[in-house]
Amino acid sequence: MPWNARDTMSLRQEFVHLASQHTLTMTELCQRFNISRQTGYKWLNRGENALSDQSRRPASSPSKTPAAMEQEVVRLRQAHPRWGGRKISRRLRDLGFEAVPQASTVTDILHRHNLILPADSAMSQPWKRFEHEQPNVLWQMDFKGHFETLEKERCSPLTVLDDHSRFSILLRACGPTDTATVQTGLREAFGHYGLPLRINTDNGSPWGAPGSPGQLTELAVWLIRLGIRISYSRPYHPQTNGKDERFHRTLKAEVLNGRSFATQQHVQQELDRWRTVYNCERPHEAIGMDTPISRYRPSPRAYPSILPEPEYGPDDVVLRVKANGQLRFEGQHLRVSKALYGLPVAARAKPGEDGVFEFWFAHHRILTLDLRSENH
Repeated sequence: MPWNARDTMSLRQEFVHLASQHTLTMTELCQRFNISRQTGYKWLNRGENALSDQSRRPASSPSKTPAAMEQEVVRLRQAHPRWGGRKISRRLRDLGFEAVPQASTVTDILHRHNLILPADSAMSQPWKRFEHEQPNVLWQMDFKGHFETLEKERCSPLTVLDDHSRFSILLRACGPTDTATVQTGLREAFGHYGLPLRINTDNGSPWGAPGSPGQLTELAVWLIRLGIRISYSRPYHPQTNGKDERFHRTLKAEVLNGRSFATQQHVQQELDRWRTVYNCERPHEAIGMDTPISRYRPSPRAYPSILPEPEYGPDDVVLRVKANGQLRFEGQHLRVSKALYGLPVAARAKPGEDGVFEFWFAHHRILTLDLRSENH
């Protein structure tokens, strides 16, 4: 699957880092990046350091003066105006500098050069959140609020973030925010990184069905058929998707604020550039000042070439959903979802509760029917 949204340098840098983790075979990783094994080994032999942003100074320089180090601090801050003392201090160590000043000293340098504004201090307050123990256990997905380009194009960045590593899986400048747009982006991400165990979104379209809470959408049905579990944030509680919300704050501060973009393509170019910095260079405070790519591993669950049909047990009663999104069972007309039209759904007796049936689409329970109720 081609990976057209990325410049060659960032693609190589990411490939070399992921290859060094030995999570996938070289053959499978090359297939996901749509390159030959020969090219993959060539990139790997050059090494990650030959492909990434390097310091313009030697790794060891005993004659380096405090003034030279201060100049390097200022250079990094000017290149990344939202980075504070902790990020800059860590980045200097990652670039191979010796005798790197502590974060507090870097902050003092920034203050002396008038490079810290009151708003910067407010933005630096950390968010503490639960995280899953492994990559790809949970991805968080949402659209960043829309804005217009100078050519009056509506642009809504689609963001997908790995919960454990904070790795930016997908960052795409989109016009429409419909199911087809999201599927196109996710197919690219799945082909490159594999499938997660679960994806969490909010309840709005196209993720959920705002007018019919609990009913599956076309997008949800597609994800379930891929074996991905879906979950939704509680209504009016965006913090349930908090890591992606925090990512949006960073994206706004470091890329979008005070900027005008000529076209949607211009937006994508800037998103691609910044995504490489965010994933591979920018120390992340919530993960101990590591970079997201250092904690990320591609999923061993490959994206299938054919969408699989749901499978059910021998004791299940398998029913097909009608065009109106309904099922008929035990004399009852049950509304499930029009997105399930023509697909098989299983009615399964609930263990230990006679007269109670659960209805499943693949691994996802869609409703419960209690025939003991007086209403039935």
